Amino acid sequence: MKKRLPPLGTLRAFDAVARLKSFKLAANELNVSPTAISHQIRLLEDQLMISVLKRSPRHVDLTPEGKILLTATSQVFSLLHAAIDEMTFLHNPTPLTLTATTAFITCWLIPHLAEIRRQFPNINLRLHADDDPVDLETTGIDMAIRYGYPTENKINCYPILEDKFILVSSPTLRIKTVEDLLRVPLIHTDGRRIPQPSPDWDVWRSHFGPEELNIMHGARFTDETHSVQAVIAGQGIAITSQLMVQQALKDGLVVSPFPYTLSGATYYVVENKNSRHIREIERFRQWLISII
Repeated sequence: MKKRLPPLGTLRAFDAVARLKSFKLAANELNVSPTAISHQIRLLEDQLMISVLKRSPRHVDLTPEGKILLTATSQVFSLLHAAIDEMTFLHNPTPLTLTATTAFITCWLIPHLAEIRRQFPNINLRLHADDDPVDLETTGIDMAIRYGYPTENKINCYPILEDKFILVSSPTLRIKTVEDLLRVPLIHTDGRRIPQPSPDWDVWRSHFGPEELNIMHGARFTDETHSVQAVIAGQGIAITSQLMVQQALKDGLVVSPFPYTLSGATYYVVENKNSRHIREIERFRQWLISII
């Protein structure tokens, strides 16, 4: 016959005392008196017929048996807290908040929202646009998609794509050769901080030509999404992130007439280790890597 387990209250009191090394601190954590904690420990030891704590006026230490019991109670109460959090989440779902640049949300995430809903029907996604990095723990945001050069030793940081920049135009402009660039307006995206050097028309001309290309003329935008929209409207040609025009290329709204590319930075995911959506974040990150 299996030995009857001690009452949950006695194990809870022991776990608190063993972690905090203090009857008083354990009493404060459990919102009871130190006398009540002492009573629960006596009940536990009487039932087990084993001493689990070494008491002294200033210290509380664990016996060898107490160390074994603490390993078990730590795991049990951790599992219980996780289960309660999961049950609470099922009845009171909170959105999974993802922060990314305005360009990434507009040009990539929004076109994929229907697919995201199919893949993750239980996730209520909340999109937060910010072109500057956001502190996830301070804001409570669950995950971020960022662009730059992540350090190798940064925790909770996962590269998802090495970016490339390509030339795009409306198919109505019928760009066939680099000499055709001389007859169409250039569209500039100013203010790029990453990558460096910026993949602009000066860099393009030095790599691919034509040498006589006038890189000083053309409309200028400070937002890449506006540059892309100008291209779709047939207002000129632009150099843009390949990922940002992925959907527009599939839909035939723009074309990339040349196989030439300029180097970009890295798209990567940063995860809030304190998020309630750890499992969902991991699944979402793996899906991003598979589809991008």
